[in-house]
Amino acid sequence: MRIGELADRCGVTTKTIRFYESIDLLSEPNRTASGYRDYDDGAVQRLQFIRDAQSSGLTLAEIASVLELKSAGQRTCSHTAQLVSQHIAAIDQQITQLIAARDELSELAQRAESLDPSSCTDPNRCQVIEAGRSHT
Repeated sequence: MRIGELADRCGVTTKTIRFYESIDLLSEPNRTASGYRDYDDGAVQRLQFIRDAQSSGLTLAEIASVLELKSAGQRTCSHTAQLVSQHIAAIDQQITQLIAARDELSELAQRAESLDPSSCTDPNRCQVIEAGRSHT
């Protein structure tokens, strides 16, 4: 199949396919006599795997590492599980940071409710922020 058909079947653009070829995620296919790329069903399966892996949160570099192990004939379950665990840990850290940021903003919001807007006269500062800084 030609690149356009492969792109349509996999829900990606032809530019994406060419990019994946340029970074060796997808092997460059054979060419027809007239020079067109000629993809087989293996390219469909590979592209679907790449899309699924990206949907799971893996980066292209991580996907490449899984595919390299597969190409070498190795099993990849433990490697993939480690990558997934790393992403879970990163998300957990982000959640912790977001909760802390939300708590800080909630404190500022509560302080803002108790402040008198008419006493906010400094043209370079906001008393909500300043009140928050003086309590930390």
